[in-house]
Amino acid sequence: MNNTIIDTNFNFPDQKSIYKGKVREVYALANDVLVMVATDRLSAFDVVMPKGIPYKGQILNQIATKMMAATQDIVPNWLLATPDPNVAVGHACEPFKVEMVIRGYMSGHAAREYKAGRRMLCGVPMPEGMKENDKFPEPIITPATKAEKGDHDEDISREDILKRGIVSEADYIILEKYTKALFQRGTEIAAERGLILVDTKYEFGKTKEGEIVLIDEIHTPDSSRYFYADGYQERQDRGEAQKQLSKEFVRQWLIQNGFQGLEGQTVPEMSDEYIESVSERYIELYENITGEVFEKADIDNIQERIEKNILAYLN
Repeated sequence: MNNTIIDTNFNFPDQKSIYKGKVREVYALANDVLVMVATDRLSAFDVVMPKGIPYKGQILNQIATKMMAATQDIVPNWLLATPDPNVAVGHACEPFKVEMVIRGYMSGHAAREYKAGRRMLCGVPMPEGMKENDKFPEPIITPATKAEKGDHDEDISREDILKRGIVSEADYIILEKYTKALFQRGTEIAAERGLILVDTKYEFGKTKEGEIVLIDEIHTPDSSRYFYADGYQERQDRGEAQKQLSKEFVRQWLIQNGFQGLEGQTVPEMSDEYIESVSERYIELYENITGEVFEKADIDNIQERIEKNILAYLN
């Protein structure tokens, strides 16, 4: 259990700054290069759990980089290289302060809103008469503002994004177009693996040349929800829960143990056995999403390995 990467404190040549997100740590170097390290931290309800999950960072990084390679013909992205299983290196960008959430099915947050009687989500109407996990007539885009560290992301409508000047209309039109194209491609890739891409989020940035590119993770179990296609309709018809691939299983475990990230709640203790089971679920997610066998990287001295591989690439 000690062989996880929870925190890094590297010092690379020409390093200008370091930003620590919920899961990723981003080192800004000279020449507009970013080194992004995917840690084994687990975040749920915008709260980082006290213990890391073995191989989680490797899994997220490798799914994201594979998916970027599989979509670069339709949307440009920030990626330059992956010198280590936990590391992506790419162009520095100015991130847009919105996450582009797109939903093909009424699940998760959308279903919780619907159950509460709301029929509008981020200014987008949801049809009457839907059941949880039903497919929307068309995928809907429900953006969220990018939270500062420790805050919750918040739903926001297209109208408010433009009114508040968070994104210009010209840029937002491109973000919408890219979001739809990526979701379509992600849906096709998932279908080849016997999966349904239910919902996901994309993040974009602008290079100093002014090009809008895809940044951060894409189609990972942390940023996306997948259902198994086999038996989907039968489960819907019987009113049963869907068999899913996402970190929703962690959220459900936390809810059952009295935690939803609300004030005054404490994170329940995760036993070593539970952490091991989460790690195994993430490996299962990787193999189902990519169609490849997961190859565990050497984690005897994970910090040393990462630092050595990054330095070798930079040199």
